[in-house]
Amino acid sequence: MSEFRLEADRRMQEYFSDIADELQKFGISRAEAVARVNAAWEGVEFEPYPDLVCHEDPEYWAHRFYYDNGRNDNRPVPYWDEDADRSSWLIKPPPPADSPAWTLPRES
Repeated sequence: MSEFRLEADRRMQEYFSDIADELQKFGISRAEAVARVNAAWEGVEFEPYPDLVCHEDPEYWAHRFYYDNGRNDNRPVPYWDEDADRSSWLIKPPPPADSPAWTLPRES
């Protein structure tokens, strides 16, 4: 079984893995990082690499899947802006424990 429940070619799977690597830099487990990617893109149909989502770096998607800008406008956090007010950023909750997005064992 693959880490990711997303139907995509091998290079796209590597891209998803790169996003999970970036998510882990926030201090979360690999299992949670993979679950966040799976949950965010559940049901999305991907073209062979490079799909349209690849026009953004994995770091962009990691921030989008982890943080909420706190403004209820569904815009991604401006992580690239050194002057961004990070005090309002909220951490999005991980997928629910019973979600099929969890493909790896969770660490206790």
